Parts: sequence; C-alpha cells; structure tokens
Amino acid sequence: MTNLEKKRHSLAHLLAAATLKLYPDTKVTLGPAVDNGFYYDMDFTEPINDADLKKIQKTMKKMANSWTTFERKKVSADEAREVFAGNEYKLELINEIEAKGEDITLYTSGDFTDLCRGGHVENFKEEIAMDAFKLERVAGAYWRGDENNKMLTRVYGLAFDTKDELDQYIKNQEEAKKRDHRKIGKELGLFTFSEKVGPGLPLFTPRGTKIRNLVVEKITNIQSQYGYEQVCIPHITKSDLYKTSGHWDKYKDDLFHVKGKSDAEFVMKPMNCPHHTQIFDAEPRSYRDLPLRYAETTMVYRDEQAGELMGLSRVRSISQDDGHIFCTPDQIKQEVNNIVSIIKEFYTAMNMFNEGDYWVSLSVRDSQDLDKYIGDNDLWDTAESILEDIAQENNLNYKRVEGEAAFYGPKLDFQFRDAIGREWQLGTAQLDFVQPARFELEYTDNEGTKQTPVMIHRAIAGSLERFMSLAIEHFAGHFPLWLAPTQIAIIPINIEAHNEYAQSVYESLQSASARVELWNDDHDGFGKKVRKAKNAKLPYWIIIGDEEVSSKTLTIESKDNQQKGISVEEFIESIQDKLK
Repeated sequence: MTNLEKKRHSLAHLLAAATLKLYPDTKVTLGPAVDNGFYYDMDFTEPINDADLKKIQKTMKKMANSWTTFERKKVSADEAREVFAGNEYKLELINEIEAKGEDITLYTSGDFTDLCRGGHVENFKEEIAMDAFKLERVAGAYWRGDENNKMLTRVYGLAFDTKDELDQYIKNQEEAKKRDHRKIGKELGLFTFSEKVGPGLPLFTPRGTKIRNLVVEKITNIQSQYGYEQVCIPHITKSDLYKTSGHWDKYKDDLFHVKGKSDAEFVMKPMNCPHHTQIFDAEPRSYRDLPLRYAETTMVYRDEQAGELMGLSRVRSISQDDGHIFCTPDQIKQEVNNIVSIIKEFYTAMNMFNEGDYWVSLSVRDSQDLDKYIGDNDLWDTAESILEDIAQENNLNYKRVEGEAAFYGPKLDFQFRDAIGREWQLGTAQLDFVQPARFELEYTDNEGTKQTPVMIHRAIAGSLERFMSLAIEHFAGHFPLWLAPTQIAIIPINIEAHNEYAQSVYESLQSASARVELWNDDHDGFGKKVRKAKNAKLPYWIIIGDEEVSSKTLTIESKDNQQKGISVEEFIESIQDKLK
C-alpha cells in the first residue's frame, strides 16, 4: 500500500468517526481507499444528501486535531462482537474472518475504533494535509455489492497529497462533466438506449454506427499488411466450450444462459477465444501453416449488475475488435512486434501515442507465488524476456509489473491518458499457454513431432462501446477528420443564387471521397445552419456566397479559424494530406 493509499484509508476512518458524531444511530460498514480518494458505506436511520457533506467535512477537520496515530489491537471474535454489538454488518464481517481463521484486529484513533486489517499513516496530524481532501458526493450502494442486500449510503471523498493536486483533480472533473459521452452522444445523435430493449444494450444511430465502422475499418486496414484473416463465429455456444477452456467456474454466474428445445446448456458468448481455437482445430496443422492470424469484430455478452452499467463505458453487449494468433514459440517475438506496430499506428491517428501520454505494463508473474500460474516455467521465462526485449526495442515507456500476468501467460497492456489526464487500458497483447493445451491443439513440427502452439490474444481498441466513450470525451465530440461521421457541410447563403456553385463543390468533394453534406433546403435560414454546423461539431463547413461564386473559391470555417479565397482543389489537397 502506497503512502497516499494509507492517507486515503485513514481519512475513511475519520469520515466514519465524524458521521457517528453527527448521526449517532448510523451503522458504519466498510471504508476503503480508491483511485482518487476514499469512501465509506453506512446505514443511516434518516437519509442524507450532498448538502449534508459540508457539516460532516467540517466535523472531520475539527476531530482531526485530536487524532495522532492508529493503535492496533488484536482481539478474539467474541471481544469484537461485543465492541460492535448491534451492528449486523460488522458482525457479518467478524464471522467471516473467524471462519477463515484470520486475525481480528481493531484500530483506534481519537475516540473512534474500527474493525480493520490496517494500512494507515503513522502520524495523522503531520502526514495528512487538511486542505488536500474534500467530501465529494453521496450515492447508493448495496451492502457487499449484492443487489439482494440492503441499499446503503456511500459517501465519497477526494484525497491527494497536496491542495494543488486536489484542485487540479476537481478542475479536471468539471471538464469531464462537460465532456460526458452520454451528454455529447445525445447532442450529436450517436446512440440511444431503450427500456423496451433493456439496460446496458446500446442502439447506435447511422452517425454512431459510422464512427464504429470507421474505427474497425482503420484497424482492419492497418493490420491487413500483417496477414490477419477475418473469421466469423456464432453468438451462442454450448457451455461445454467454456468448461473445457477453464472460464466456466469463474464466469458462469456472469453469463446469459439460453434455453433451447434440446436439453443442451447454451450461453451467449462472453468471449471469442475458445471459438477461435475450434477453427484452428478444424484440420491438421503443420509448422508451415503457422502463424495463423484470426481477426473478428463481434459482440460478446456479460450479465453486468444493473448498478454498474454506465453509458457506453459499461454495457452488457460488448463489441470487440478481437484477434488471436496461433504460432510456434520462435514466432512470438515477430507476432507481438507486429501487434505493437498496429497499436502505435492506430493511436498515433488518435493523437494519443505521444511521450507522456501512454505507458505500457509489462505484466509478469509474481515471483513469490509461481504456483498460481499454469504452464512450463522455462516457456514463461522465455516469453517474459521476449516481451521485455520488444518493449525495449520499440522504445516503449514500460514498467515491469509483477503479479499482473494472467494465469495463462504474460502480457503487454497499453495504458493511454486522455485529454484531461485520465488513464484508460486499451490495446493489449497477451500470451496464452493454457487454452491451446486444454483444447489439445497441435501442429506438426519440422521433425514430424506433435507440438502445442502458443496462442496470442490481441486487441487494439478493445470494446468498441468503451472506446467510443473514450473518443467522445477525449475529443469533446470534435472528432478528427478521419473519424468524423460527417466531415464537411456546404452552406449556400442564398439557395436560389448560390446553389448551382454549391452543388458543383459538393460533387467535387464527393468525387474525392469526402463525407460531405449539402445543406440547401429552405426550412432553415443561413444563420441557423451555421449554428447547426457548430453544434454538430463538424470539422469543416463551407460558406458559399456572392464572393465565392464569382471567384470560384471557398470560405472554409472550422472550430478554430476561417480561411477565405481557397480553391476547391487546394481544399481537397489539404484534407487529403490530413487524412494521410
């Protein structure tokens, strides 16, 4: 636990203590540190709201004067039950800890004692700046995250090392609200949800679908030079597939189960890799056939809890730009290098592959607990070394992170920062030694011996829904030229006088493969059309008036500037250069 995490967890204790001082009948439950601060889940006898947070925060700051260190005390289960008599939430936790045979510890600071495993600052007053935290908001949360349990009140707090960091975070949050993909997506008419269809199941409009297709097209065009072939698989499968792959025990409760006419147990697929193994296994394979590279953009389905769904960033129908490579161990390096090249080119087009805007997690085994990983140790060592060589050779900003490897193999995970500094895990290359063995996949090597291939999982954008939520917020709806569903609108000032030239400009741009619209209807006036172009966040809109008709030039408007006297040929050349 980092020192900042300790500060945040210590503040969670202070929040619970201040709440009990103001609302003595409250039952406190759990209060962990989180990425930007902390929270505490509590059962209030009377509901509170965001307006009550000021007095709780004020009480926290007063109480902090009497807090110094956290005193640890190991107690028996019965002693703990006595301390928390009447609090059924704490009693449930105590019973669980006792059943596991773990130590039960209490921590006290000031006059507040809590059931806790630890992880606090050593000196509260000296280490925690009282101007570097702020109670943020109130939300509902089911006890233990289970919707069958009682709904509690979760109080969120922000906490950083300094006031400047807190202020910058709050500023970024305010900007994030303006960029919220749910708000901008609605304004731009990109997607919608329907109660009749169900929560977490987005419906994409023609404009939103165009963006999705442009992303897929960009990735397909980039990876086509590396020998990927498209495959297509069904959306349901017998549960046997996931029992063989090893996913069933872990994910069976998160799947949509399908009932058909037969007695066979079917599910909506939550992932594609087991299906792709069966395409590999459909015929005998030789080392001469390898590597085989399968790519597919398809939906998977996961029964996420309703309370965790959020716009496009957390959905139940997930479109994946998925890919799987089957290769020999000697081919791993070249194939992962190719994936890195694809990721580089794609995120350069997103203007996100810049120094300081990304880092790569080289996710390897926990050297202290090798038993939880499956596969040959020598192959693991070789694979981890190969991935590190790739990271170095490509000058990637990488960190070796122990314990973050999947149980089936090491991986490179690309983490990108958006325009307001938030981090998103997007592209990935993951080595898999497990599924090929579980499915008994084989190829014949150059000596006629049967060998097990290595499987590489690769994603560039990952979930298209989540990627779209990122893209909308990163660009604040002002998509780059290649990604904009409509790139240019042509607006004649006077339909009767200027439409003929406007039509010829429209046809020239269409011939140059621009996504262009001619707004020459009489329903809206010129000013309203210009406002429409701005509100639609178009990359360009072209004004056609008397001057443009007579000089056979264009006035080009964009978010940032205006250019007058541009010829059609010059404009076409400029946008083609940008698209390159």
